[in-house]
Amino acid sequence: MSTSSPEAVKKLLENMQTDLRSLSMECKKKFPPVKEAAESGIVKIKTIAARNTDILAALKENSSEVVQPFLMGCGTKEPKITQLCLAAIQRLMSHEVVSEAAAGNIINMLWQLMENGLEELKLLQTVLVLLTTNTVVHDEVLSKAIVLCFRLHFTKDNITNNTAAATVRQVVTVVFERMVAEDERFKGMAEEPPPVQGNSNRRSVSTLRPSAKDAYMLFQDLCQLVNADAPYWLVGMTEMTRTFGLELLESVLNDFPGVFLQHQEFSFLLKERVCPLVIKLFSPNIKFRQGSSGGSAASPAPVEKPYFPICMRLLRVVSVLIKHFYSLLVTECEIFLSLLVKFLDGEKPQWLRAVAVESVHRLCVQPHLLRSFCQSYDMKQHSTKVFRDIVNALGSFIQSLFIVPSAGNPASVNAVAGGSGSAAQTAVQGGQGVAGVGGGLTTQAAFEYRGTWIPLMTVSVQGSAKATYLEMLDKVEPPSIPEGYAMSVAFSALLDLVRGITSMIERELSLEEEAAAAEAATREGLEAPASEESPPEPLAHQVWEEMVNACWCGLLAALSLLLDASTDESATESILKAELTMASLCGRLSLVTPRDAFITAICKASLPPHYALTVLSSNATTLSNKINARLSELVCLPSTMDIRHFFNKTTGTLSSAAASKLSHFSGYSIQGQNVQIISPSSESHQQVVAVGQPLTVQHQGTVVLTAKNIQCMRTLLNLAHCHGAVLGTSWQLVLATLQHLVWILGLKPGVGGVLKPGRAVEGPSTVLTTAVMTDLPVISNILSRLFESSQYLDDVSLHHLINALCSLSMEAMEMAYGNNKEPSLFAVAKLLETGLVNMDRIEILWRPLTAHLLEVCQHPNARMREWGAEAVTSLIKAGLSYKHEPPLSQNQRLQLLLLNPLKELSNVLHADIRQKQLECVLQILQSQGDSLGPGWPLVLNVIGAIRNDQGESLIRTAFQCLQLVVTDFLPTMPCTCLQIVVEVAGSFGLQNQELNISLTSIGLLWNISDYFFQRGEAITDELEREEALLEKQAQEKGEPLNRPFHPAPPFDCLWLCLYAKLGELCVDPRPAVRKSAGQTLFSTIAAHGTLLQQPTWHIVVWKVLFHLLDCVRKSSTTADKEKIESGGGNILIHHSRDTAEKQWAETWVLTLAGVARIFNTRRYLLQQLGDFFKAWEVLLDHIQSAALSKNNEVSLAALKSFQEILQIVTPVKDADKSDALAAMGVPPVLVDPLGGATTAAGPGRPLLRSDSLAERLAQRYMNSAQAQLPPPPAPGEELDDSALWWSAWNTWYRTGTECTRPPPPGADKPSFIPSQPFLTALVQIFPALYQHVKGGFSMEDLRKLGVILHGAVSVPISSDASPFILPSYTEAVLTSLQEAVLTALDVLQKAICVGPETLQVMYPAIFEQLLLFVEFSCKPPQYGKLETKHVANAKYNQIQLFAPAEWVALNYVPFAERSLEVVVDLYHKTACHKAVINEKVLQNIIKTLRMPLGLKYACPAESTWKLAVSSLLKVLSIGLPVARQHASSGKFDTMWPELAGAFEDFLFTKSTPPDNLSIQEFQKNEAIDVEVVQLISTEILPFANFIPKEFVGQIMAMLNKGSIHSQSSSFTEAEIDVRMREEFSKVCFETLLQFSFSNKATTPQEGYISRMALSVLLQRAQDVLRRYVEDERLSGRCPLPSAQRMKLDCHLLRQQVTEIIFVLKAVSTLMDSLKKTQPENVDSNTWAQVIALYPTLVECITCSSSEVSSALKEALGPFKDFMQPPVSKVQNGES
Repeated sequence: MSTSSPEAVKKLLENMQTDLRSLSMECKKKFPPVKEAAESGIVKIKTIAARNTDILAALKENSSEVVQPFLMGCGTKEPKITQLCLAAIQRLMSHEVVSEAAAGNIINMLWQLMENGLEELKLLQTVLVLLTTNTVVHDEVLSKAIVLCFRLHFTKDNITNNTAAATVRQVVTVVFERMVAEDERFKGMAEEPPPVQGNSNRRSVSTLRPSAKDAYMLFQDLCQLVNADAPYWLVGMTEMTRTFGLELLESVLNDFPGVFLQHQEFSFLLKERVCPLVIKLFSPNIKFRQGSSGGSAASPAPVEKPYFPICMRLLRVVSVLIKHFYSLLVTECEIFLSLLVKFLDGEKPQWLRAVAVESVHRLCVQPHLLRSFCQSYDMKQHSTKVFRDIVNALGSFIQSLFIVPSAGNPASVNAVAGGSGSAAQTAVQGGQGVAGVGGGLTTQAAFEYRGTWIPLMTVSVQGSAKATYLEMLDKVEPPSIPEGYAMSVAFSALLDLVRGITSMIERELSLEEEAAAAEAATREGLEAPASEESPPEPLAHQVWEEMVNACWCGLLAALSLLLDASTDESATESILKAELTMASLCGRLSLVTPRDAFITAICKASLPPHYALTVLSSNATTLSNKINARLSELVCLPSTMDIRHFFNKTTGTLSSAAASKLSHFSGYSIQGQNVQIISPSSESHQQVVAVGQPLTVQHQGTVVLTAKNIQCMRTLLNLAHCHGAVLGTSWQLVLATLQHLVWILGLKPGVGGVLKPGRAVEGPSTVLTTAVMTDLPVISNILSRLFESSQYLDDVSLHHLINALCSLSMEAMEMAYGNNKEPSLFAVAKLLETGLVNMDRIEILWRPLTAHLLEVCQHPNARMREWGAEAVTSLIKAGLSYKHEPPLSQNQRLQLLLLNPLKELSNVLHADIRQKQLECVLQILQSQGDSLGPGWPLVLNVIGAIRNDQGESLIRTAFQCLQLVVTDFLPTMPCTCLQIVVEVAGSFGLQNQELNISLTSIGLLWNISDYFFQRGEAITDELEREEALLEKQAQEKGEPLNRPFHPAPPFDCLWLCLYAKLGELCVDPRPAVRKSAGQTLFSTIAAHGTLLQQPTWHIVVWKVLFHLLDCVRKSSTTADKEKIESGGGNILIHHSRDTAEKQWAETWVLTLAGVARIFNTRRYLLQQLGDFFKAWEVLLDHIQSAALSKNNEVSLAALKSFQEILQIVTPVKDADKSDALAAMGVPPVLVDPLGGATTAAGPGRPLLRSDSLAERLAQRYMNSAQAQLPPPPAPGEELDDSALWWSAWNTWYRTGTECTRPPPPGADKPSFIPSQPFLTALVQIFPALYQHVKGGFSMEDLRKLGVILHGAVSVPISSDASPFILPSYTEAVLTSLQEAVLTALDVLQKAICVGPETLQVMYPAIFEQLLLFVEFSCKPPQYGKLETKHVANAKYNQIQLFAPAEWVALNYVPFAERSLEVVVDLYHKTACHKAVINEKVLQNIIKTLRMPLGLKYACPAESTWKLAVSSLLKVLSIGLPVARQHASSGKFDTMWPELAGAFEDFLFTKSTPPDNLSIQEFQKNEAIDVEVVQLISTEILPFANFIPKEFVGQIMAMLNKGSIHSQSSSFTEAEIDVRMREEFSKVCFETLLQFSFSNKATTPQEGYISRMALSVLLQRAQDVLRRYVEDERLSGRCPLPSAQRMKLDCHLLRQQVTEIIFVLKAVSTLMDSLKKTQPENVDSNTWAQVIALYPTLVECITCSSSEVSSALKEALGPFKDFMQPPVSKVQNGES
């Protein structure tokens, strides 16, 4: 109910009346004046109530009178009355019906009561009600009321004191609240008071309004009182304490900061009064040093020892001043803050440091305030770096707690002395109870460092500074500070400082970024997102950077020390979080040095103690230079100790020159000494969770990881994961550390680069606890997520990450050089992982990523390069299979970029890398083969980048890829790549590691050619489009089009590349490859050659075929003749292939045959090329050089090729071709005489299909007028081939001449003697060749032929080959060669026979040649000076197969005999031919036959002379009539002597028959002799008149000689009759007689023969008789030595007797004949000879034989007629 409501007023009036009545009653007896006053008061009230409507206002107006009775009642000093009155006065006050005057009266009355010590509590209550219910009390009245309260505060009664204190506080508050209300009322009025000019008038400030003036006076006096000066306004003050004064000052400053900020008068007070006062009161604390004086005084007077109550309150005031009036008191605050920092000094009392640190904590939770400090001090020149000092002081304070344990507080918490105990208990309320103390193991959270153990308690909620000791306003003595309290507060302060600064700056940064985004959006016309807060001012960045720069060193020093000392997981977590947020903030502000420093600290903490990590050390070294300058400023710290203590720790963080300035992380050597590892006490509180190997070059011992290390590692992962974008170059630190941790924990990379717990490589040295084992998968997962999150980094940050990984990897590579230790694969694995998750923007990181991985691939350490390759290939595969936008098929550049590293891998020499590369290619082909498109050339080049030094398995893998390409992907790749496919397939053929692959690759080339053939049109179209494009580009550049085989059409070029590649393979060092390639090349040309344009054939012939022939010829002629023992492994090599030379011979054979076959089958096409004749010549030259090769196989094959090209059918005129073929323009199908019919389209190919395709392709080029074929020949006109054939004839002649030329005389050993098969083949060529050249074959050519045939048959054979050439030595068989020679002559002879007259002059030449061969029967031809054995004379067993080879002349007898038969046969046909007669052929025949006839038994073969005789008889039977016919011409004159000689040599041979000749044989031979004599008697003597006389004479002499018995020198008795050739003698004699007594001499010639015969006969008789007489005489004288001899003589005697009887009978017959003959017919010489016989006959009379005697009588008888010469006209034989 409101005090002004009617009910309230009514009640008030009633109450007042009641009070007055009560008062009246009480005073009735003792104090009548009071009673009267009370009664009049009742009347007065009633009057007022009756007269006024506004009763309250009226009451107020008359309040002096209304109050008067009550005042008087108080004056009685009676307690009861006084209480009644005070209660009534209070009721009036509460209804605000007291006027100013009345109030003054009331105060005066209260003052008296106070002085009398009455009702003190009631007084205070009354004053309070008066001042709080209205504002009527001002100026002196107010001051009197306040003084009254102060006076009551200092009574003897505690309750009164406390109540008064509370009342004073409330009153002071009321005074200021009034002023605030007054300001509110006057707000908006433009009443600007003039500025305060000095403090000329301390008592009043005229410009202030009433309430303000009161407040001003009150505040001014409070300052005076605290300063122990007299007050100006509070008159009557008798006593005052500083503590109370400071509390009042603090409450005013804290509760009404606006008053001081809005009114300059008050601001002036602050500056001029409050601050100097505070500074003055602080002086004992500043000057005091621990231990300089003891004890404490309760006196309010200032002493030179810090006084806890004042000191604590001063700090509270300072806190308020700084908090609210910092902007007014910049300079003063600088002083306060510096003082505050000094109070943290270790030499100050513990309690002072505790309250100071609580004050600092209060500042630390106000980041905006801290920012102001930074702006006002740190950023100003020549100003104290306050903010930095605060942070450094905190750090120094924390460090000092470790170094100087509890100096001022020796008593432990468990035994706190006296009254301080409660303080200690209060201190730790809300904190954990402090259990055992003293550094042992404890579960309580604590810090432990070098043996100093400090427990950690909960002192305040995060972000608020709830102080303990600053609130101990009731304590006079300094409290005992529990161990760990100061540390806990400082720790909280640090954390709150970091939290506050980072969150403030980050919030403002975010606003700034939003604003920037909004601005950008506005520029782009988008609606900007509305931001609730205004973005920070432009200079904000400088402030933020300065704040961080100012505080980071100190923070880092302190946090690092705490982190090192922390034994509690949550404390560690807090420290790490602080370091992490600072690192992140520095990163966002681009402050590299501090960022790296914080990160380095976390990194160091993650690693085991004393773990030397180069990257941290080197980073630290770089940092230290930057940090040194900053740390030198720490000198201003009040601490006597150096900040260096923070960093002087191995596991610590920043350390170097101990700390002269902050150096580095990791204790290497500090101040020249090696720092010890963590002391045992420090280590004891850490739980070891893992033992592992350090990642170093040299093998060291193990290192341990503690739970804290793992915790730090998690923070590090968190940092990288959440703040990767700001890490920049620090990635290197982070990743290096993670790498080492991962290594120690034994995590190894798996598929995709994910790290998995792996078995320790070095054995049992890695030990993990269960705790860490369960953590490992989590850590591994976080690590993977860390790199997965790289997809959210911006491009620059991503590059930083990649660079860091690369440089880390470089270090790992360096470390792995020169040792076999397992390398660290962390960086490589993570590069892979990063690449895989950033596929969407792979382009920006591809080059640096792959460039580095390619370097890794070249590393000597196998494991390292294996992972490099794994990474590269995985990335390539992932890149190709990723769904890019736009897709790779439309982004050719990206595809090539992705494939490029694959190509680069080809430059790596290590086989394992190439293996990976090729496996990758295989996988790419299997998965993306269809979509490679423009990437094909690159992929193919990778497959083809094989080298012989790479080993089989590699080549095998590469080849698998190629096989896949050829079988599956030829149709999908661009046709421009087909050429590369050919090149690659060729390169596999050429590799020499794996023969099977070479052979298979040749098969692939065949498959490729098939593909070309099948897809000809499509390929042509595509290639032509490409060609047109290239030509256009080339024209634009003004360059010629550069491609192989230009200007052949592109499709033909493809074929040419294929042929060229096969050509290369045809000269491979390995025979099998050459053979396969050769077969494939020629098959391909045969099968698909029809597709080629005509001009292209020119290239095929010259650039492919002839080039190949040249190469093969060159290699064959220079090949090694050394024997090859085996073909690798246990393969035996046949003797025909056991040298390189023999193996090359096979290639030469194959090649030459192939080329010849092409010339044969494609001649129609080739002849239309302009230079066919030249090509023909070149081919012949190759055939010749091959034929003359020293290798039998080659030479023989060359001749086969020669045969093949000679059997070419001359193309006939067009009209004769079949209509279908003529329509297609296909050359006629040619017949291969050796290999059966082979169509032009090749084996097994459908002719029509290939040719129709060829036709279509040809049509295309015909239309483009690229290849104009020559016009078809006119009907009936054959192509003129004679030049070709004569060229072939010349080649044949040169070859024959060269190979049959005997070795020069000087040569000991013939270098080479051609084989029989070769010579046979050579000669066999002639008949075919002759058919082509017979038209112009001349005598000269015949002569040439003769030379070659003679030479060929003269060539001997090797004795070890002769058994194979001749079936046996005894059989008279011709060799093939001899057959061929005779065939050649036969062909010629037949041609002459049917040829024109002009040809027939060649007969004599043929006879001459054949007769030469006939001579071989007796006189084998000589092969130069070569010694040969005669095969007929050699016994088979004398020529052993294993004896050294010697040359054996062939058995020429059969050949000579066959030749002789041919001669006889030919002569039979041609005897009457003019040329035969003119050239004396008959004479030559006889002359030739003389040799075997003369030798007779001495002939090499018996058959020879027999054949010679029979031949002679045959020839003479034909020839003699011809000779007689031409007797007159004289052409046969020279023949007769030859013939006579021949008869003579034969019939009376000098050779003796062999001993073993049987009787039968002898008789046969004699029959032959008889035959000859019979020929003489039938064919010669009857025609004596046509025959020269000399010849007849010679014949007669022969007959005479023959008619006399001729005997052999040795014979047996049985043989005597036979051996005497009686039959022969008889025939001779009869012939003689026959011609002697011929009376029919019709011609002088016949008479001549008769005379000659008589003369011969008589001569013979004379000889026989004389010999007989001689023998008779001898036999009578010589005694015979034996019966044998006697028997022999008898035999001889009988033989002689027979002969003599024969002679005697002949003489008698002759005598009879002479008598009967006309005397003129008998020559006188004959008479003379007859008469001359007489004496000899007479001598025979003495003979002992009766038979002889009787014959003698008969012979002597007729002589009686000659005793007287008859008369005759003839004398001396002349008429």
